[in-house]
Amino acid sequence: MTLLKCKELTKKYGNHTALSGINLQIESGHIIGLLGPNGSGKTTLIKMITGVLAPTSGTVCINDKPVGPESKSQISYLPDHTYLNPSMRVRDIMDFFEDFYEDFDSMRAYDMLAKLQINPNCKLKTLSKGTQEKVQLILVMSRRAKLYILDEPIARVDPAARDYILDTILSNYDETASILISTHLISDIENILDEVIFIQNGILHTHAGVDDLRQKEHKSIDTIFREVFKC
Repeated sequence: MTLLKCKELTKKYGNHTALSGINLQIESGHIIGLLGPNGSGKTTLIKMITGVLAPTSGTVCINDKPVGPESKSQISYLPDHTYLNPSMRVRDIMDFFEDFYEDFDSMRAYDMLAKLQINPNCKLKTLSKGTQEKVQLILVMSRRAKLYILDEPIARVDPAARDYILDTILSNYDETASILISTHLISDIENILDEVIFIQNGILHTHAGVDDLRQKEHKSIDTIFREVFKC
């Protein structure tokens, strides 16, 4: 089943073209890596899928519905920076999400907090940076969404926490949903990916299955990425 469809998606800022003619189709039940260097257009693409930005031209559809209230209700989005009120207690933030999102599973959220030994009575600002990132990920993954979009979910946590975060991602989403992960830490996530999307200078360079790409190139996804983008 086609979950996400982008057709000739373009975003311009004056004379600068951030994205050009992106044609992309994502099916349900996959974990996809959205990969590219800084300035390649990854975050611009994410913001248009989530409705934060309007395209200059082209269309985005979620389950055949254009971007709008209905499509947004099916997307759980983790941005690359926190948007939570640092003065709020974790418990109060959970209550806010439960009130705001019909698909928020508070039991799942509290279970993940307990496993991470995060006290829900603590104010967010009293927690370490890494723990704040975990709280935000827990909030996002506790929704029963159709499409999870995670922008740099492991960039600001220590290596020891990355395995837990990846396990949390894997074990807390419905298999009929899909996850789109934007990251620079490709070697850390490539083992959980089903597909990869490479974006270069606002243009779709590659969209392929991970196993097919590895078999074709006889290299890891990280190595292929470095060769494509000369990292």
